Amino acid sequence: MTDHEGLPVVVITGAPATGKSTLGRVIARRLRAALIDQDVATQPLVEVIQRLVGSDDLDDERLARVTRDARYEAIAALAVDNLGAGIPVVLIAPYTSERADEQGWAVLADRFVRAGGTPLLVWLSLEPTRILDRLHARGALRDQAKVASGSAYLAQLTRAASRPSVPHLALPAQETPEVLVRQVLRALNRSASVISPWPTPCNRGSR
Repeated sequence: MTDHEGLPVVVITGAPATGKSTLGRVIARRLRAALIDQDVATQPLVEVIQRLVGSDDLDDERLARVTRDARYEAIAALAVDNLGAGIPVVLIAPYTSERADEQGWAVLADRFVRAGGTPLLVWLSLEPTRILDRLHARGALRDQAKVASGSAYLAQLTRAASRPSVPHLALPAQETPEVLVRQVLRALNRSASVISPWPTPCNRGSR
């Protein structure tokens, strides 16, 4: 988080199946922001590389080595372009390295600030065993190899679900999206008038 006044840049991170996309869509709607989901923005090209490499697992080192930097650069560039057009941004991606590295996060955050944004890192937290349950329940093709590995992937999840070492807003993933959205908007409002150019639509269900 930062005291810089500018357009909101909400960076939603967390382990798989913590609800990043669900939360991101609601926040983007409330802020009238561009929604940039790493999977949506980069998956078609990633699938081409998956076929070439012969792996469907994004955590496979053969695949991650050739795609990670390009995937993150693509969504950062999209965010900067939207900020340049005066549009707030909601980014959805694991950002595993950046949230564990003060220098890495500082470089990314500074890029958004220079483009006119106010970055807020949001971390959705959930116990690894519950994440594994959610992966089982959603039954996505991309999760099959992870789920099948059982305890081996649980150890990997424990690392993926570790708390960020950089400034962030921690949110319990088991809460409802509306509760989580209120906490994000409250955090954004701590920066003076950060969302004043973008009035939030009234929530008819709230009191």
